[in-house]
Amino acid sequence: MLRVVPPARPRKLAKVPFVELAAGRLQGVVSSGSDISRVYVSSVAAAGFGFSCNTNNNRPCGGLRGGFCNHILALVNEAVVQYGGARVARYLQIDVSDADPAAHQLAAAMSAVHPAQAEDGKAVTGQVFSRFLRHLAYLELAATTAPLPEMHWFPSAGAVA
Repeated sequence: MLRVVPPARPRKLAKVPFVELAAGRLQGVVSSGSDISRVYVSSVAAAGFGFSCNTNNNRPCGGLRGGFCNHILALVNEAVVQYGGARVARYLQIDVSDADPAAHQLAAAMSAVHPAQAEDGKAVTGQVFSRFLRHLAYLELAATTAPLPEMHWFPSAGAVA
């Protein structure tokens, strides 16, 4: 059994409804500030910090101008809220001196490496958006205590490693 790690702090889901550390990346979905029907799928790879940010329709973010856009910065901020700065830094292999760094410290350390836009950005966008939609589907299920077959792998709240 796996231990369920509680969030470092409660998050507000309006701006960044989905954030995860998976597949060697910090990745997630960030709401558009100007269009309620548009979201951006942003990601930052571990170690080299290759980044991508595209709309849910695979159009590139207009804010990517050789560095992190505001969507990526919002994603980093919410990852720190969700997982804690130390865990995000370890996962992304960011060398920072602070034991529990803030989001702006992580973004500054990654930017200092001069990361480049990821070549596989559009492929990542599709994968992350698909995972987000699958998570949303669980919200539409009726409340029940019966087990869901597709969730058999998920640890129970009382399970510890």
